[in-house]
Amino acid sequence: MTVIIAHRGSAGTHPENTLPAFMEAVRSGADGIELDVHMTADQQLVVIHDESVDRTTDGKGLIRELTLAEIKELDAGSWFDKKYQATKISTLQEVLNLLLQMRFRGFLCIELKTNKFHYPGIEKKISEIMTSKKWPFTYWYVSFNLDSLRIMHEFEPDIQYDLLQKNDLKKYQCVLETDFIEGLHPNYDWVKQHPEIVKDYPKALRPWTPNLYETMMTCFENDFAGIITDFPEKALRMRSRYNQ
Repeated sequence: MTVIIAHRGSAGTHPENTLPAFMEAVRSGADGIELDVHMTADQQLVVIHDESVDRTTDGKGLIRELTLAEIKELDAGSWFDKKYQATKISTLQEVLNLLLQMRFRGFLCIELKTNKFHYPGIEKKISEIMTSKKWPFTYWYVSFNLDSLRIMHEFEPDIQYDLLQKNDLKKYQCVLETDFIEGLHPNYDWVKQHPEIVKDYPKALRPWTPNLYETMMTCFENDFAGIITDFPEKALRMRSRYNQ
């Protein structure tokens, strides 16, 4: 069965990578949740997609040049809808606490955002948090940066690892050549443009952002391992309809 992974929480219906988005993802019954992790100037792990706060807050600046206190002053919800104006950027620990409170039992897909800036020591810090206790949910790591996954694999050799791909045609080959990489997370456009590769690909495929009914249905018909979508509730309805 193709699993449904909520991209940055329920990013199509709530401000991405925020507690409201993750709450909605859990409420919808998504099989999994995907989030992105960066590191602040004072070495704190925060959940946000971009390298800067410009797009999704009322502030300006690079995550790596701002302290957690400075980031916590920002409005991370109004850009999406005024009713979310009290929403803040969360730390990784705060998201984990929420998932515990909501009794989440799916799996958490943690993306290391190290493809543009490699934050020194981010792998160790993430691993320290994730290995600090036994979680009631499963988790695994993904990244565009294979080197970052190699570092993480040294800390946690028994966890699942997947490589992200957008336009780099060599990535899918790297997955085949790297034993500890379980699967490939390509963008949906790449999947659509390369049916000859996708058809007999021997490792797991989980395309990101199939958000339309037609694209979701294509993924179900191809029996992909999973999809990473901005609309998990819609995807769950579609999967149920397809299975029937």
